[in-house]
Amino acid sequence: MAISAQQVKELRDMTGCGIMDCKRALTESEGNIDKAIAWLREKGMANAEKKSGRIAAEGIVDSYIHMNGRIGVLVEVNIETDFAANTPNFRNFVKDIGMQIAASNPRWVRRDEVPEDVIASESDIARNKAIADGKPEGVLDRIVNGSLEKFYKMNCLMEQEYVKDDSKTIETYTKEAIADIGENISIRRFARFEMGEGLEKKNEDFAEEVMKQMQK
Repeated sequence: MAISAQQVKELRDMTGCGIMDCKRALTESEGNIDKAIAWLREKGMANAEKKSGRIAAEGIVDSYIHMNGRIGVLVEVNIETDFAANTPNFRNFVKDIGMQIAASNPRWVRRDEVPEDVIASESDIARNKAIADGKPEGVLDRIVNGSLEKFYKMNCLMEQEYVKDDSKTIETYTKEAIADIGENISIRRFARFEMGEGLEKKNEDFAEEVMKQMQK
């Protein structure tokens, strides 16, 4: 069944959970608010929201290497205590985040990290394209906002679909890990390296090169 924005807002106001989590809970509960609240509590989402305000100053920096060394990721993930940082559940979570970054190539962790000039440029591109397509003035802002939402979903790690389960975002997966481990978790920063990225590769014609050698 279709879930309205008003239903999502109502559940969010009641639980403090994220928009996508509320929408998923309502979908799973066929629009029943009480069942949706119970679903969120069972998943530990409400508790995760409360824990998200606690300071996470411990953690690890981990690496993930993909495709026989062609892609490498370094990621720092913070948690509240050294003890939790050394648990298998936390380390598996960090490894999954490294894999996500390798596979989906985000540019930022969260949307509030996206520079204003990038947002302005993406907005101009979306607006100019809509004008070129003949869209009326009255819908341009809506089109631009929709385009920006897609941009955030593609380029911000927390809003990307989780590569192991595309029914949830990385933000949702993180909240599940918080609920499971019992401490706040924060993905702080990452660096992704792709072999040869940014280099201008020489494209040689082998047959032509052989001919040149024969003429010497």
